[in-house]
Amino acid sequence: MPVMPITAKEINDYIVSMKDLFILDVRNEEDFKDWKIEGPEITHLNIPYYVLIDDVGQILDKLPKQQKIVVVCAKEGASKYIAELLEQNGFADIAFLEGGMKSWSEYIYQTEVYQDENMKIYQFIRVGKGCLSYIIISGEQAIVIEPLRFVNLYTELAEKKGVKITHIFDSHLHADHISGGYELSKKSNAKFYLMRSEGAIFDFEKLEDYEKIDVENISIEVLAVKTPGHTPGSVSFLINDKILFSGDTIFVHGLGRPDLGGKVREWAKDLYNTVYEKVSQIADDVVVLPAHYADFSSEVNEHGFIGNSLGNIRLLNEIMNDHSEDAFVEHVAKSAATTRPPNFENILAVNKGIKQATVEEISEYEIGPNRCAVHHVG
Repeated sequence: MPVMPITAKEINDYIVSMKDLFILDVRNEEDFKDWKIEGPEITHLNIPYYVLIDDVGQILDKLPKQQKIVVVCAKEGASKYIAELLEQNGFADIAFLEGGMKSWSEYIYQTEVYQDENMKIYQFIRVGKGCLSYIIISGEQAIVIEPLRFVNLYTELAEKKGVKITHIFDSHLHADHISGGYELSKKSNAKFYLMRSEGAIFDFEKLEDYEKIDVENISIEVLAVKTPGHTPGSVSFLINDKILFSGDTIFVHGLGRPDLGGKVREWAKDLYNTVYEKVSQIADDVVVLPAHYADFSSEVNEHGFIGNSLGNIRLLNEIMNDHSEDAFVEHVAKSAATTRPPNFENILAVNKGIKQATVEEISEYEIGPNRCAVHHVG
């Protein structure tokens, strides 16, 4: 009997439902340490393909007999071969990841976040990258925030709900993935909003020109202050004084890393002003919805989406309360010393419109971990 593939969606179902899963990752050790499939009930064993190809017997006693085993590699071929060898050695409940880690990088699922009489919000979770994107439906219009490059996600949902996409927002130029904002704006004939200071060369609506944008039954307050992250001009969006789309400025368990522009202390001071002057004025019960997360199992809430109240986030992030500017800057500068997102210069160049790339090149640029939400300050 041939070994069957398992999809990225099926693996995510294991993670979300907290089911046991054993992953044999046959990529090289460096790639495995850098980025892997993670979940609260996942057990890993990393043995490179070249070690196993001639002698799979050396690991048979390290594998569970009564548990689902999934073999994982970069693009599928190696994992399928090793899975077949293991099946020949008596392992019945075994599969290989269809499409390899590339498919895991691109898997996205949708969940409902919020609903009241004025709006309904859906969150798109790109699990392998830790990227978060949103669509807000109000009346007959839809707003997309932090659009991913998979623009059909939004056009299909809008069509299903009988609404028209009219406004698209990026909080900043992302450094770990390609934005779908410009493409979606052309496809849907919607306005695309971005800060002028981000340096994009295509046509868009400049967020510096707006303090508030009204769409159907919602009011979008643009917190247009210089907030660090990966770029000089990040913003956040406060919706009806209830929901804060915080971009890469505030995460469930951290604050935005201010080092990708090479001005870590200068931008850390900007972050201090954002947290202590702007964000401090926002009520504790406002729900924060960020653009990224670092760890799904610890940041997903009981409702199944990534987000938390601002009050809880303040409690989780002690640095957001009663610190001097000097102490804050010192703490953040030290915490920012993490590895940068892979290929971030190419990704930023594509997002600015100054570099063209094929779909295959973009997939390669995006392969790897999310390092936008790893700047935890506690």
